[in-house]
Amino acid sequence: MEDQKDEIQEVENKNNDELSKCQKERDEYLEGWKRAKADLINYKKDEVKRFEGISRFSQEILIRDLINVLDSFDLALSALEKEGKAEKGIYLIRAQTEDILKANGLERIIISVGQPFDPSLQEAIVAVESDKPSGTVVEEVERGYLLRGKLIRPARVKVAK
Repeated sequence: MEDQKDEIQEVENKNNDELSKCQKERDEYLEGWKRAKADLINYKKDEVKRFEGISRFSQEILIRDLINVLDSFDLALSALEKEGKAEKGIYLIRAQTEDILKANGLERIIISVGQPFDPSLQEAIVAVESDKPSGTVVEEVERGYLLRGKLIRPARVKVAK
């Protein structure tokens, strides 16, 4: 009888050891699954953010090209104004083009003569002698633009020496 009790006790101990081992494995697998699930959720969030960024700036190339059209309008208008032939329709087309670009997130960088040169928004194309303090904008040569807060073309300016 004693042998049977020892044998039963030994089997119970073995079963308890196996049960403990299985519970430990279960807990490890559960923790691994939870980590993998959290990683997947984080990956999905990151991909959504990345996709939003791509979609926000996917039009950048088109808008850059249209900025050149605005520049061409400005040149044409200044040439026509000199000859006195500027037509109202040309101003209207330019304004419509600019309004469409603004609706898609384009902002013009406002430059005023005498303001300090800002290399984060401006590109100095030449330094000229001037009565203005050194390092200030003397003239805006080409307009600069931001697309939803991102610089896509710096304003090109002349700077005082």
